Order: sequence, then structure tokens, then C-alpha cells
Amino acid sequence: MPAKKIYFYPDPYLRQTNQSIIEINEDVRELAQDLLDTMNKVSGLGLAAPQVGVNKKMFVMDCSPKRNNSRVFINPTILKTSEETETSEEGCLSFPDQFAEITRPSSCHISYSDLEGHIQEGHFEGLEARCVQHEIDHLNGILFIDHLSKLKKKNLVKKLDKQLLKDHRKSMEPKYSIRRHNEQKN
Repeated sequence: MPAKKIYFYPDPYLRQTNQSIIEINEDVRELAQDLLDTMNKVSGLGLAAPQVGVNKKMFVMDCSPKRNNSRVFINPTILKTSEETETSEEGCLSFPDQFAEITRPSSCHISYSDLEGHIQEGHFEGLEARCVQHEIDHLNGILFIDHLSKLKKKNLVKKLDKQLLKDHRKSMEPKYSIRRHNEQKN
């Protein structure tokens, strides 16, 4: 499947509360594969459906060092989080090249459906717990910047705006043409 376009902040898709998936069918399996392909293409650890403009409660994740443990989570719900917290640098594919120190519970226990429609439970710690919580936040219209103070959020958004403007300008630059180069030699 082709990789999907990732929506950047402040796209409204990122703030919507998403719909539960009622039936696991071919469309849902195709969405899961699209999410995996997109996540892997950009070397992400996780990706939620609203980040590609689909308002469904699904995300994919692979935090393994060799990137060989991709998982699909449908209609996930956090059942319990630890009282212990960890503060660590966090980024988001919808905020390219932006990172911030975010405090989250160090572990979580969730329920979700797999691609066969079976209800599963999982316990996650460390990086996986952080990723699961980050992606479930996306499904509820919550972004990682919402965990920052107003000042830190404002500064990060300002940096993002500069980065996106720079990227936009770069994409508008004329491409060097071999034909033009050859014409200039004659």
C-alpha cells in the first residue's frame, strides 16, 4: 500500500474525537497496512489514524530496536496507569523536527481489539508506554503539546511555524534542469 500524507499541526483532523471501529473488515485492514507503511516510511515509532486524515480509533506502533514488532491497536482504552511518572523527550510526526520534555505515567495497562476482532489487554512500560499514551491521546484529539505549559507550547508552535515555512519555501524553489544546463552551454 502507498504511504499516506501525514497531517501537520494545526490541521483540524488532529483535534477531533475519533469514531470507534464497529466492524473489522477489509477497509480496516487496509487502513492498518497504510498506517504501518506510512509509519515505516518516515521511521516513526507510532502513528494514529487521525494523523493521516482518518477519524477512526486505530493506531500502529513499533518501538523495537530492529523495527520488527509492528502492532495494530483498534479502539484502545487505557485501563490503568502507574502513579510513577517519567519525563522524557517526545516528538510527533505531526510536528516535524519538534521535541519537548513530556511527563507521563511510566507504565499503562490497556484493552484493545486486534485485526481479528479479538479483545486483548496489554501492559506497557518505558518507551512503549509513552508511545501508547501518545497515540491514544491522538485518538481523543489531544496533542503532546497539550502537556506543556502555555509558554513552552507557544515557543514550540513558533518553531514549528518557522520550520514549515522554511520547508514550504524550499519546495517552491525551481528545480535544476539538465535541459536548462545544456542550453546554457551552447
